[in-house]
Amino acid sequence: MYDRILVPVSFEAGRDAQKAVEVAQALRTDTGKITLFHVVEHLPQYANDLLPEDHLEVARSKITEALRPLTAGVENVEVKIVEGHSARTIIDFAHEQEKDCIVIASHRPGIQDIFLGSTAARVVRHAQCPVHVIR
Repeated sequence: MYDRILVPVSFEAGRDAQKAVEVAQALRTDTGKITLFHVVEHLPQYANDLLPEDHLEVARSKITEALRPLTAGVENVEVKIVEGHSARTIIDFAHEQEKDCIVIASHRPGIQDIFLGSTAARVVRHAQCPVHVIR
């Protein structure tokens, strides 16, 4: 059982975030806390220059709304949205916030993952706490 569980959420097809939340609930202690975590990837500067100044605030608001159904009926849950590189940001946040478990949804690996590696694979390789991968 874990007290501080991090559940990174990606909106890409094939990832079962709902199942990851369910597993996190099953793994946490009675007083444990779940953090739903979404990383907004950095945009190239030229793309940033073409967007409205408040595009990040708008994105955060929409992402928060998209995550709301995952929090329904879940006690002691918080939502965090940050900017960064997905895998590195997840790993760093888990370490800095002293998370004792990460529950991450993954897709079925494809040929591109052999060469690049998926976010979940990178988290498994580099996290300093247990990682449960949901498929």
